[in-house]
Amino acid sequence: MKNEQVLIPVAQDTKISGIFSIPDSNLKDTGVILAHGAGNDMNHPLLTFLAEGLIKEGYAALRLNFPYWEMCRKVPDNQVILYLAGHAHYRPNRIIAAGKSLGERIASQMASEGMLEVGRLIFLGYPLHPPGKKDRPRDIHLYRIGVPMLFFSGTRDPFCDLPLLRQLLTKLGAPWQLEVIDGGDHSFNVPKSYAREQTEVYDRLLRRTLQWLKE
Repeated sequence: MKNEQVLIPVAQDTKISGIFSIPDSNLKDTGVILAHGAGNDMNHPLLTFLAEGLIKEGYAALRLNFPYWEMCRKVPDNQVILYLAGHAHYRPNRIIAAGKSLGERIASQMASEGMLEVGRLIFLGYPLHPPGKKDRPRDIHLYRIGVPMLFFSGTRDPFCDLPLLRQLLTKLGAPWQLEVIDGGDHSFNVPKSYAREQTEVYDRLLRRTLQWLKE
Protein backbone atom coordinates (compact mmCIF):
# COMPACT_ATOMS: atom_id res chain seq x y z
CA MET A 1 0.00 0.00 0.00
CA LYS A 2 1.27 3.44 -0.94
CA ASN A 3 0.12 6.55 0.93
CA GLU A 4 0.86 9.88 -0.71
CA GLN A 5 0.35 13.27 0.89
CA VAL A 6 -1.12 15.54 -1.79
CA LEU A 7 -2.03 19.22 -2.11
CA ILE A 8 -5.15 19.82 -4.18
CA PRO A 9 -5.79 23.27 -5.72
CA VAL A 10 -9.43 24.26 -5.32
CA ALA A 11 -9.34 28.01 -6.01
CA GLN A 12 -6.86 30.78 -6.65
CA ASP A 13 -4.22 30.70 -3.90
CA THR A 14 -6.15 27.94 -2.10
CA LYS A 15 -5.05 24.33 -1.73
CA ILE A 16 -6.35 21.56 0.48
CA SER A 17 -4.54 18.59 1.97
CA GLY A 18 -5.31 15.03 0.98
CA ILE A 19 -4.05 11.49 1.48
CA PHE A 20 -4.16 9.37 -1.66
CA SER A 21 -3.73 5.65 -1.01
CA ILE A 22 -3.33 2.97 -3.64
CA PRO A 23 -3.03 -0.81 -3.19
CA ASP A 24 0.21 -2.60 -4.00
CA SER A 25 -1.67 -5.19 -6.05
CA ASN A 26 -5.16 -6.22 -7.23
CA LEU A 27 -5.99 -2.60 -8.03
CA LYS A 28 -9.61 -2.12 -9.06
CA ASP A 29 -10.58 0.59 -11.53
CA THR A 30 -12.62 2.21 -8.76
CA GLY A 31 -11.66 5.00 -6.39
CA VAL A 32 -13.41 5.91 -3.15
CA ILE A 33 -13.50 9.50 -1.90
CA LEU A 34 -13.87 9.83 1.88
CA ALA A 35 -15.02 13.29 3.00
CA HIS A 36 -14.99 14.36 6.64
CA GLY A 37 -17.70 15.87 8.82
CA ALA A 38 -18.01 19.45 10.06
CA GLY A 39 -16.22 18.93 13.37
CA ASN A 40 -13.31 16.75 12.26
CA ASP A 41 -10.84 16.21 9.43
CA MET A 42 -9.60 13.53 7.04
CA ASN A 43 -7.77 11.76 9.89
CA HIS A 44 -10.96 10.89 11.74
CA PRO A 45 -10.57 7.30 13.05
CA LEU A 46 -13.61 6.03 11.13
CA LEU A 47 -12.43 7.43 7.79
CA THR A 48 -8.92 6.12 8.37
CA PHE A 49 -10.23 2.66 9.26
CA LEU A 50 -12.49 2.51 6.20
CA ALA A 51 -9.76 3.75 3.87
CA GLU A 52 -7.32 1.10 5.06
CA GLY A 53 -9.93 -1.62 4.72
CA LEU A 54 -10.93 -0.55 1.21
CA ILE A 55 -7.30 -0.42 0.10
CA LYS A 56 -6.76 -4.01 1.26
CA GLU A 57 -9.61 -5.03 -1.06
CA GLY A 58 -8.08 -3.28 -4.07
CA TYR A 59 -9.86 0.09 -3.98
CA ALA A 60 -7.87 3.31 -4.29
CA ALA A 61 -8.90 5.81 -1.62
CA LEU A 62 -8.65 9.56 -1.25
CA ARG A 63 -9.25 11.40 2.00
CA LEU A 64 -9.27 15.18 1.87
CA ASN A 65 -9.80 18.23 4.06
CA PHE A 66 -12.28 20.95 3.23
CA PRO A 67 -10.84 24.48 2.91
CA TYR A 68 -12.40 25.82 6.12
CA TRP A 69 -10.57 23.14 8.13
CA GLU A 70 -7.26 23.90 6.45
CA MET A 71 -7.66 27.56 7.41
CA CYS A 72 -8.58 26.74 11.03
CA ARG A 73 -12.06 28.20 10.74
CA LYS A 74 -14.90 26.72 12.75
CA VAL A 75 -17.62 27.54 10.24
CA PRO A 76 -17.75 25.41 7.06
CA ASP A 77 -17.26 27.15 3.74
CA ASN A 78 -20.16 28.25 1.62
CA GLN A 79 -21.52 25.79 -0.89
CA VAL A 80 -19.46 27.13 -3.79
CA ILE A 81 -16.13 26.51 -2.05
CA LEU A 82 -17.22 23.08 -0.84
CA TYR A 83 -18.27 22.16 -4.37
CA LEU A 84 -14.83 23.16 -5.65
CA ALA A 85 -13.22 20.97 -3.01
CA GLY A 86 -15.31 18.05 -4.12
CA HIS A 87 -14.24 18.43 -7.73
CA ALA A 88 -10.50 18.41 -7.02
CA HIS A 89 -9.77 14.74 -6.57
CA TYR A 90 -8.36 11.65 -8.22
CA ARG A 91 -10.70 10.36 -10.92
CA PRO A 92 -10.54 6.71 -11.98
CA ASN A 93 -13.20 5.31 -14.33
CA ARG A 94 -15.63 4.84 -11.44
CA ILE A 95 -15.91 6.96 -8.32
CA ILE A 96 -17.65 6.05 -5.10
CA ALA A 97 -18.33 9.01 -2.81
CA ALA A 98 -18.46 8.23 0.89
CA GLY A 99 -18.70 10.83 3.58
CA LYS A 100 -19.28 11.44 7.24
CA SER A 101 -22.19 13.80 7.90
CA LEU A 102 -21.38 17.13 6.17
CA GLY A 103 -19.01 15.40 3.75
CA GLU A 104 -21.68 13.17 2.27
CA ARG A 105 -24.33 15.88 2.34
CA ILE A 106 -22.12 17.96 0.07
CA ALA A 107 -21.22 14.99 -2.15
CA SER A 108 -24.86 14.00 -2.54
CA GLN A 109 -25.87 17.58 -3.35
CA MET A 110 -23.20 17.69 -6.02
CA ALA A 111 -24.38 14.37 -7.45
CA SER A 112 -28.01 15.51 -7.50
CA GLU A 113 -27.04 18.63 -9.49
CA GLY A 114 -24.81 16.80 -11.96
CA MET A 115 -21.67 18.42 -10.56
CA LEU A 116 -20.12 15.13 -9.47
CA GLU A 117 -20.25 11.90 -11.48
CA VAL A 118 -20.32 8.97 -9.10
CA GLY A 119 -21.32 5.34 -9.39
CA ARG A 120 -22.59 5.06 -5.82
CA LEU A 121 -22.97 7.07 -2.62
CA ILE A 122 -22.27 5.97 0.95
CA PHE A 123 -23.78 8.00 3.82
CA LEU A 124 -21.94 7.62 7.13
CA GLY A 125 -24.41 9.25 9.48
CA TYR A 126 -26.45 11.54 7.23
CA PRO A 127 -27.41 14.84 8.96
CA LEU A 128 -31.05 14.63 7.98
CA HIS A 129 -32.09 17.49 10.27
CA PRO A 130 -30.68 19.72 13.02
CA PRO A 131 -30.98 18.13 16.49
CA GLY A 132 -34.54 18.44 17.78
CA LYS A 133 -35.81 19.89 14.48
CA LYS A 134 -37.33 17.01 12.53
CA ASP A 135 -39.56 19.53 10.77
CA ARG A 136 -36.52 20.84 8.87
CA PRO A 137 -35.32 17.80 6.88
CA ARG A 138 -32.46 18.12 4.40
CA ASP A 139 -33.93 15.72 1.89
CA ILE A 140 -35.04 17.57 -1.27
CA HIS A 141 -31.89 16.86 -3.27
CA LEU A 142 -31.93 13.15 -2.38
CA TYR A 143 -34.95 12.56 -4.63
CA ARG A 144 -32.96 13.76 -7.66
CA ILE A 145 -30.16 11.23 -7.24
CA GLY A 146 -30.11 8.37 -9.72
CA VAL A 147 -27.34 6.11 -8.37
CA PRO A 148 -27.48 3.44 -5.63
CA MET A 149 -27.13 4.70 -2.08
CA LEU A 150 -26.10 3.01 1.15
CA PHE A 151 -27.12 4.68 4.41
CA PHE A 152 -25.58 3.94 7.80
CA SER A 153 -27.44 5.39 10.75
CA GLY A 154 -27.13 4.99 14.52
CA THR A 155 -30.13 4.61 16.82
CA ARG A 156 -28.80 7.40 19.08
CA ASP A 157 -28.06 9.91 16.32
CA PRO A 158 -29.68 13.27 17.20
CA PHE A 159 -29.17 14.44 13.60
CA CYS A 160 -31.19 11.63 12.04
CA ASP A 161 -34.54 10.40 13.31
CA LEU A 162 -34.78 6.80 12.07
CA PRO A 163 -38.55 6.68 11.45
CA LEU A 164 -38.26 9.90 9.43
CA LEU A 165 -35.29 8.51 7.48
CA ARG A 166 -37.12 5.29 6.69
CA GLN A 167 -40.13 7.29 5.52
CA LEU A 168 -38.13 9.40 3.07
CA LEU A 169 -36.13 6.41 1.78
CA THR A 170 -39.32 4.81 0.49
CA LYS A 171 -39.79 7.86 -1.74
CA LEU A 172 -36.39 7.68 -3.42
CA GLY A 173 -36.27 6.80 -7.09
CA ALA A 174 -32.82 5.18 -6.95
CA PRO A 175 -31.94 1.88 -5.25
CA TRP A 176 -31.06 2.23 -1.58
CA GLN A 177 -30.15 0.18 1.45
CA LEU A 178 -30.13 1.09 5.13
CA GLU A 179 -27.85 -0.38 7.79
CA VAL A 180 -28.83 0.52 11.36
CA ILE A 181 -26.15 0.55 14.06
CA ASP A 182 -27.78 -0.20 17.41
CA GLY A 183 -26.58 2.23 20.05
CA GLY A 184 -24.60 4.30 17.56
CA ASP A 185 -24.48 8.07 17.85
CA HIS A 186 -23.73 10.48 15.00
CA SER A 187 -20.13 9.18 14.80
CA PHE A 188 -21.17 5.56 15.47
CA ASN A 189 -19.73 5.61 18.96
CA VAL A 190 -21.57 3.03 21.04
CA PRO A 191 -21.86 2.32 24.77
CA LYS A 192 -19.78 -0.56 26.12
CA SER A 193 -22.94 -2.66 26.40
CA TYR A 194 -23.24 -2.75 22.59
CA ALA A 195 -19.66 -3.69 21.62
CA ARG A 196 -16.46 -4.77 23.34
CA GLU A 197 -14.38 -2.40 21.21
CA GLN A 198 -15.23 0.55 18.97
CA THR A 199 -13.34 -1.16 16.15
CA GLU A 200 -16.03 -3.86 16.12
CA VAL A 201 -18.51 -1.23 14.96
CA TYR A 202 -16.09 0.14 12.39
CA ASP A 203 -15.47 -3.39 11.12
CA ARG A 204 -19.20 -3.90 10.65
CA LEU A 205 -19.42 -0.71 8.59
CA LEU A 206 -16.48 -1.82 6.46
CA ARG A 207 -17.76 -5.36 5.88
CA ARG A 208 -21.21 -4.09 4.90
CA THR A 209 -19.68 -1.50 2.57
CA LEU A 210 -17.53 -4.09 0.81
CA GLN A 211 -20.47 -6.45 0.47
CA TRP A 212 -22.63 -3.71 -1.02
CA LEU A 213 -19.95 -2.63 -3.48
CA LYS A 214 -19.72 -6.18 -4.79
CA GLU A 215 -23.49 -6.61 -5.25
